[in-house]
Amino acid sequence: MSTPQVSLQLWSLREETKTDFVSTIKAVAAMGYQGVETAGWGNVDAATGATAIREAGLKVSGMHVGIAALRTEFNRVVDEALLCDTRHIICPFWPKTHYRSAAACRQIGRELNDIGARLRHMGFQFHFHNHDGEIALIDGRRGFDWMLDAAAPENLGCEADVYWLKVGGKDPATFIREQGRRISLLHLKDEKEIGTGPVDFTTVFSAAESINAIEWYVVEVEQYNHAPLESVRQSLQQLRDWGKA
Repeated sequence: MSTPQVSLQLWSLREETKTDFVSTIKAVAAMGYQGVETAGWGNVDAATGATAIREAGLKVSGMHVGIAALRTEFNRVVDEALLCDTRHIICPFWPKTHYRSAAACRQIGRELNDIGARLRHMGFQFHFHNHDGEIALIDGRRGFDWMLDAAAPENLGCEADVYWLKVGGKDPATFIREQGRRISLLHLKDEKEIGTGPVDFTTVFSAAESINAIEWYVVEVEQYNHAPLESVRQSLQQLRDWGKA
């Protein structure tokens, strides 16, 4: 496996893309990101957005797609992935109130498995992105463990979010090693800009490199010490300073 490329989860610039998706993409490319992970299309449609990303010289490392769209607009999701020339489709969220028991978590995992199987047969790889809710202990195990165990690895990958793992009480490096090659996309997030919060990125990168499966490091910034564009620029610079971008 070659060195992972670095993309930006566009939720980091959600207000900017609502106003001017195309100019925002150009700014991300100028910073030196190699790709973006989509989270909707801001003020443009999918075709315009995909063209803007391609013309900026960026790749789409993956698409975040809500469970409602995966259930009811499957063909549209596939069409947008084809427009973007990406093989990675990610379910980014599940209401934590649904994690009521081990049986409930297993049922969620089975549904995700079925969606992932449909996508796999069409040439895509499906993933689930965690928050802290999946990391809570439920009937003696973490909810995410119940979910992942109910799905075949080839049908459901794990886009691990290192910040939410940490906040949820699970050491990110340990989790990465436990899940191994199930993780081909890794969300790099901290309290605010990368390197300013509680995540120990030294151990994260050591674990990530040891599993030799990660294709993309995906930067996400949800809270900011600076204007959002400056925050994502500084986060990329920090990765460069560490030799990871």
